[in-house]
Amino acid sequence: MDMLSHLFVANGLLVAFAVVGLIMWASHAASKYLTFGRIHGSAIAIVVGLLLAFLSGLVTNGEKGLADLPALAGIGLMGGAMLRDFAIVATAFEVDVVQARKAGVIGAIALGLGTILPFVLGVILAAAFGYTDAVSLTTIGAGAVTYIVGPVTGAALGASSTVIALSIATGVFKAVLVMIGTPLVAGMIGLNNPRSAMVFGGLMGTVSGVSGGLAATDRRLVPYGALTATFHTGLGCLVAPSILYLIVRGITGS
Repeated sequence: MDMLSHLFVANGLLVAFAVVGLIMWASHAASKYLTFGRIHGSAIAIVVGLLLAFLSGLVTNGEKGLADLPALAGIGLMGGAMLRDFAIVATAFEVDVVQARKAGVIGAIALGLGTILPFVLGVILAAAFGYTDAVSLTTIGAGAVTYIVGPVTGAALGASSTVIALSIATGVFKAVLVMIGTPLVAGMIGLNNPRSAMVFGGLMGTVSGVSGGLAATDRRLVPYGALTATFHTGLGCLVAPSILYLIVRGITGS
């Protein structure tokens, strides 16, 4: 057991890929045989990951989920910003530029609406739960944009760790809803071509949710939805801790 534990610690990143691969395999199997494809495997994998992170926190009293376990410390590197951004950039290379141009003004409008509307809903939700200061309201509202924009905004504004955690939870919940809901509504909203996928990605914003939902709908649309969803994340990181914060501060006076 000591030798095995040492092997896991010494090859942390490889172990992380193996563990995540096993979870993805089991999740896609559950999607296929238990939900008959109605819930995408990525959505199931996210829920499983959150559950494992919660259980690990109870066992280790840590703050990094499974990465707090020495044998699984490589998950902290695998889930870090470097590999995440690499995966997003790699996805964009599959985009056909000719098709991407067709989104045009509609795509830009979708990006704007997809940033403002979730933010407003997030702020209203935060206020309903008793938060009144501009920093907390803005951070949780940013989390409703995406679970990446939330912590970036919270760190920039000096929000508490509890508020940042709530912003991440809000974004993850949104991502799971988008994953599950996309294949259910795709036929009704005409989500069957690159242009509509780019508009959809701009409106929804969450890269993981859009990618998982489109993968369950039509895998060929994933790069287009992910492209605008990625721009959406960047836009949110720019305007949430600056313009939107100033607006919220002006309204609340705190």
